[in-house]
Amino acid sequence: MRIGYGWDSHEFKSGIPLKIGGLTLPHDKGLAGHSDGDVLLHALTDALLGAVAAGDIGSYFPPTDKKWKGADSVIFLKEALRQVERAGFRVSNVDSTLILAEPKIGPHAKRLQAQVAKLLKIPANAVGIKAKTPEGMGTDNAAIAHVAVLLEEAKRLVREKKARGKKARRKN
Repeated sequence: MRIGYGWDSHEFKSGIPLKIGGLTLPHDKGLAGHSDGDVLLHALTDALLGAVAAGDIGSYFPPTDKKWKGADSVIFLKEALRQVERAGFRVSNVDSTLILAEPKIGPHAKRLQAQVAKLLKIPANAVGIKAKTPEGMGTDNAAIAHVAVLLEEAKRLVREKKARGKKARRKN
């Protein structure tokens, strides 16, 4: 097993859509960033890359490269998943915490959970989405995401599945 941790933050800015977890959420401001500013997917990407010691999001998608200006962060996540698979692992579960004053995440949590699960190709009940307000932190004009991931060795999962199948056949 491998554990990865990632975090990201971006300031709110008028005139751009708010992207979190690969979804566009209704809000009067979006998150400023070189790409689409999706703090949740950026933190998740770093957590995945870190779990397999494959660098960080900036080493694959440098903010100095104009190619990534305004890019959809799903691209970053897909590359991180390729690195995880290349290393012989797969995602077991994800736990995340978003810290932002607004918008409230509660009304969107189930959709975010389903979207992140779909992107990672894991069950929705393996994705935790939580949100907190930044009371007294002075970060009301920013969104912050913390993400932890657990990876399991892909070969081990295949061996366990085969063993369960053999055990079930012996019972019959």
